[in-house]
Amino acid sequence: MDYELSYVLVSPYTVAKSRIGGVLSRLLTRVDLELVGAQIFLADNQFAKEYAAILSGQVDPLNTSASSLLSDYVLRNIAPSGKREHRTLLLLFRGPHACKKLSDFCGALYAENRGIESLTGETIRDTYADLIVDRETGKVTYFEPAVLTPRNHVNALKTLRLLESWLPGRPNIVENVTYDNPESIERTLVIIKPENWNFASSRPGTIIDIFARTGLRIVGMKVHRMSVAEALEFYAPVKEALVERLSSPIGKQAKELLQGEFGIHLSEKAEKKLIESFGHEYADDQFEQIIQFMAGTRISECPLEKMEQPGAIKVMILVYEGEDAVKKIRDVLGPTDPLKAPVGTVRREFGSNIMVNSAHASATLENARREMNVISVHQNACSEIIHSYLTLHDSYA
Repeated sequence: MDYELSYVLVSPYTVAKSRIGGVLSRLLTRVDLELVGAQIFLADNQFAKEYAAILSGQVDPLNTSASSLLSDYVLRNIAPSGKREHRTLLLLFRGPHACKKLSDFCGALYAENRGIESLTGETIRDTYADLIVDRETGKVTYFEPAVLTPRNHVNALKTLRLLESWLPGRPNIVENVTYDNPESIERTLVIIKPENWNFASSRPGTIIDIFARTGLRIVGMKVHRMSVAEALEFYAPVKEALVERLSSPIGKQAKELLQGEFGIHLSEKAEKKLIESFGHEYADDQFEQIIQFMAGTRISECPLEKMEQPGAIKVMILVYEGEDAVKKIRDVLGPTDPLKAPVGTVRREFGSNIMVNSAHASATLENARREMNVISVHQNACSEIIHSYLTLHDSYA
């Protein structure tokens, strides 16, 4: 095989501190690998024990204590604390030499207490991890690795096989917090749009960082390729709005252009026909462009048998949870037109026009429920990706 599938686990502490965006930005821009999957999960004791056992056998010749440090960390921090499970983020990357590239960039662990000036911030662990050692006793007093990734392909396969058997059926929307006022808690949907994935860019991570200002919790995440059928259902309300908003002015503009070009006066009846024909067709074409932008294919060019197949374009789905989640996310997102968006909002920073405006967020709680249902937020392809890769790998072995 000319590529590998490997993973990065973003630790519960890093997730809770809203550092997902920073970690993702660095991975997307510094490692020439494709992000093919993302899932937030709640590890149980079974997973933690089996994963810790894998890590304990992952020996680093330059730091023989690293395996035990990581193994103990998993048992203490990724495993449930009492009855409380913790959010861990799984990121799947695919490409040549994926394991080595991720291991090198996530960074090494060091048994000694290095001076501050020796840290460069080049790796993820340089920036986000902590390892404090008592100078007198030599014992580790605090350890937070920020991310976990295998050192080689052999160890990657062990964890991928564990995930293959453990991950299926796990909820894609996690619930691990009991709120004092559950009636005021909302869930809302965010889609990081296709233009952010056209080339290696920090934009997806930076967008997540901006949304982190809301103080809301990410409880669901996945990499998704919207089918034409999904896009049609998702944007169905937009089609009606486009016809209502565009048909009349475009029809009237067509009338004025024809009158000027041919030097004739067109009647109200002719204007009405232009609105009903050219105006409606213009609105329909705008809708087709939206579908093509989100799914990669125009409706008119998609065979019926391919309507429900995953599209050619990648997006990232995020589900946020908290008080007034819909409003908080919309405020940080900014209005549809980036030119009208306030400074500091996602669309002002990254949007280009009304369609290419960096991200989508549900406008109301009702819309959030409908949209999450359309794109099946409760389903995640990570376990299928892992299974397919292992099946292919074993066929080569």
